[in-house]
Amino acid sequence: MADQKQVAGAKVEQPLPRAVYEDFLFEEAAMLDEWRLEEWLALFTEESVYEVPRAGAPDTADSAQDLFYIADNYFRLGHRVKRLLDKAAHAEWPRSVQSHLISNVRVRGSDEKGVHVTCRFITHRAKNDVIDIYAGHHNYIFRTVGGKLRILSKRSFLASNSLRDQGKVTIIL
Repeated sequence: MADQKQVAGAKVEQPLPRAVYEDFLFEEAAMLDEWRLEEWLALFTEESVYEVPRAGAPDTADSAQDLFYIADNYFRLGHRVKRLLDKAAHAEWPRSVQSHLISNVRVRGSDEKGVHVTCRFITHRAKNDVIDIYAGHHNYIFRTVGGKLRILSKRSFLASNSLRDQGKVTIIL
């Protein structure tokens, strides 16, 4: 799928056309909207991290030093998915009705980690007659594994300085 080139001893994956990443992100959003969380989890590599820093955090925030709402490795993300699919997960049972909108997909380059892609998001969440709106941007690092595009890293930054109105993030942005 993607070519790799050798740079200073490290393999660097060459970016694919923007439309490939855009289609991938649209499908990821559909999986989340349709609560196909096990399929969504399969989009990640076993080395993946998924992070949601505190509202208003800079892109340089570090989960080892700063407050993050979510700082999951693949193992913890798998447990989060299992918990959210369980009827005993009271925060999401019955589950929220969601709509994930993705826009402004940009391929930012590549390095030895993978291909860096950013996009903007708006997530509408309706539950118990309350509608919450989350907006922000995602920073991704993609790798091609076994000929398939996979997420190595996903960071979701909220365009807000607090969660006062929403109060909690029980959904996966």
